[in-house]
Amino acid sequence: MVELDIERAADLIRGTRSGIALTGAGISTPSGIPDFRSSGSGLWEHFDPIDVASLAAFRYRPERFFDWVRPLAEKIMHAEPNPAHFALAKLERAGFLTAVVTQNIDDLHRKAGSQKILEIHGHLRESTCVECFRRYPSGRLLQHFLETGEIPRCPACGGILKPNVVLYGEQLPFQIVQEAQTLISGSDLILVVGSSLEVTPAAVFPVQALNAGGHLVIVNREPTYLDSRADFIFRQDAAVVLPRLAEEVLGAPD
Repeated sequence: MVELDIERAADLIRGTRSGIALTGAGISTPSGIPDFRSSGSGLWEHFDPIDVASLAAFRYRPERFFDWVRPLAEKIMHAEPNPAHFALAKLERAGFLTAVVTQNIDDLHRKAGSQKILEIHGHLRESTCVECFRRYPSGRLLQHFLETGEIPRCPACGGILKPNVVLYGEQLPFQIVQEAQTLISGSDLILVVGSSLEVTPAAVFPVQALNAGGHLVIVNREPTYLDSRADFIFRQDAAVVLPRLAEEVLGAPD
């Protein structure tokens, strides 16, 4: 990590009027939650996502989905925000970020104190019955599932409860995605953290802002297709880079 780049990137962030953070799985790997594509540890190393995490798979073979998601859900339930999440929350409180747009379902931004969070791939806080469409808080239902492995069912009709996460082949939450696109397209700085920028529509969110003269800072271990348009790129761990960057923006604590 080059300190001069940290200082210059901090100057850029300090000059922002409407910064947006766009986060992916890489921001949560320091919290013990695996990402999807990393060699040796990614969730898709040993599973076909269409086979276990698609809407069709859930409808016709829900047991396969729940078998696959159980260890991931357990990691998410016990995970705590890491310094990268807290750094973004500090930047938001100080007025340098307008919102966090995240592809993650782990709820760690909320736990870290971020206020404006747009979860474009959903979350695990609620579940919806596939039969009667009643919605339930997931807390106790999820805990029972983790303890027993029993597929969660609707207390009212007995239908299977689907976590409110977006599966392959399922439509993204329209209003949330529209708001995210509007915020990012009008932003003067996009801070991409832990995203490979390979999954649409999030992958193309920054382009309109860049075309309008916005700036881009990328914190991601692997290259992205927008690297050539970035003002600064940091390949180090987000849990190391973001706290240092926030400290430079905000000033060292007393």
